[in-house]
Amino acid sequence: MKKQTSTGTVRIIAGEWRSRKLPVADVPGLRPTTDRLRETLFNWLQHSVIEAHCLDLFAGSGALGFEAASRGAKKVTMIERDRKVSQSLQQSVELLKTDKVEVIQADAMVWLEKSDQVFDLVFLDPPFDQNLGSKALDKLINSSGIKSGTLIYLEEEKQATEIIIPKKLECIKQGKAGHVRYSLLKVS
Repeated sequence: MKKQTSTGTVRIIAGEWRSRKLPVADVPGLRPTTDRLRETLFNWLQHSVIEAHCLDLFAGSGALGFEAASRGAKKVTMIERDRKVSQSLQQSVELLKTDKVEVIQADAMVWLEKSDQVFDLVFLDPPFDQNLGSKALDKLINSSGIKSGTLIYLEEEKQATEIIIPKKLECIKQGKAGHVRYSLLKVS
C-alpha cells in the first residue's frame, strides 16, 4: 500500500495507546476534533465507552474512533467516503496492530441504510459547510443501528443552523468551543 501524505498527526489522549501519534491524511476540510474537546467528551463517556460497540460516522481523521478504541471500546466501525482518508485510517489500524477497529470506505448516508449493525455509541461529526448534521441525525435515528440507551455525540460548526433534537432523543450534555457546538444525546 502506498504511503499517504499527511498534514500532521492526531494524538491519542488516554488508554492503551496513550500519547501515540497517528498520521492525518492531507485532504482539504479534514479537521480532527481537538484534544481539549476529546478530553471533555471522553470524561463524559468514561464508563460508557468500555466494551461498547462504536460507530465513527464521517470518520475523517479517526480521532474519536481511535480514542474510543484506546479507552476500552470492544469494536469501532469507522465509515469514511474519501479513498485517500480511508487508506490513511487503515494504515493507522495496521500501525496500532489492532483488530478492534474496522475501516469501511463508503458514503455514510448510504451505509446507514444498508447496515444491520447495532451500536452503543455513535460519533456523528459530519464535514462542515455541507449542512449534513440534521440529515445524518435523522437517518441515524431512523436506522436499525441504534437502540434504547445508545449514546450519540454530535459535533457541528457553531454557525450552522441549530439542529432540532428529535423527541426520540434526550440531550444529556452540550457545549461550545471555538467554532464548534457539540452535544451528547441519548436514545430514549
